[in-house]
Amino acid sequence: MATAAANPPRVRRLIARLLSAIIIVAAGGAAVAVTREYYHYPRTDDAYVRANLVGIAPHVSGPIVTLPIVDNQHVRRGEMLFVVDPRPYQAALERATANLDLTNLQIKALENAIAAAHAERSRRAADLAYNRQYLERIKPLLDQRFVTANDVFDARARVSAAEAAVDNAESEAERAQNELGQLGDINARRKAAEAALEDARLNVNYCYVRAPFDGYVTNLNIAVGQYANEGHQVVALVDNRAWYVLANFREDFIGSIKPGMTAEVFLLAYPGHRFRGRVQGVGWALYQPNGATVEGLPQVEPTLNWVRLSQRFPVRIMLDDRDPERPFRMGATAVVTIQGFRSRDDR
Repeated sequence: MATAAANPPRVRRLIARLLSAIIIVAAGGAAVAVTREYYHYPRTDDAYVRANLVGIAPHVSGPIVTLPIVDNQHVRRGEMLFVVDPRPYQAALERATANLDLTNLQIKALENAIAAAHAERSRRAADLAYNRQYLERIKPLLDQRFVTANDVFDARARVSAAEAAVDNAESEAERAQNELGQLGDINARRKAAEAALEDARLNVNYCYVRAPFDGYVTNLNIAVGQYANEGHQVVALVDNRAWYVLANFREDFIGSIKPGMTAEVFLLAYPGHRFRGRVQGVGWALYQPNGATVEGLPQVEPTLNWVRLSQRFPVRIMLDDRDPERPFRMGATAVVTIQGFRSRDDR
């Protein structure tokens, strides 16, 4: 009876130990499974929606005379953003147009001058030929005393003068040709005037600044009358063509993240709605203040060797889903889970 009475506690202890072993093994298995899942599908809530922010600057300077947009407005490609006063540039365009017309008249006059110079050269060449012939004809007459030495001297002088006249006519023709500026099939004078006209026409067109892509106007702080400087930003546009998430993952997750992997994205602005994305790439560098140079000397921060914090590298995830009812906003907080490759094509 005593042995039978002692058996129940022993059985209970055996069952308790067996249950404890099962729980420990299950907890260990669960921990291994959770750890494997944790690293196989990395997740982070240190992520933010981003888009390219493009500053729009005019190519010309002047006061803004038209501003049809308002802050936070959606604009389409080609839509007017603002207008710089075009009147000075329109005047320059008209001046360049007149200069081209005048250049064409000058070219015509130079062509006529070249033709006249060639005609004068031909006339001078004919005079030279006649004077040479005359000299050759009277030189034998000097021995026979039909002409005097002075006559021969005058004939030689006329030949020399005719040669100089021919050379001068050739120089005048060459000078007129150079002034014409004709290089092969291209006239340099006309080309320069046409280039100036095109530049003036471009400046007039530059006065009308249009959206280069679909986007959102943001942080608009200008008004009509403000002076716009060439090359200085006037309007900032959020590029609506491509949205992405920059997710900062711990460096021990980086080995599990590859370009082309599918990502699951949740935004705090739209609870319960899932967006899909694809890993575009993983960042290759981080700024490290420790080791930077200060006044030519290396800066080394004091650290405790047993405290090692994991670095976080940015992973760019291009968002595939676009929901008109749930537009993306730059800077919105996101939660990202990497789902891996969905197919062999993704790899």
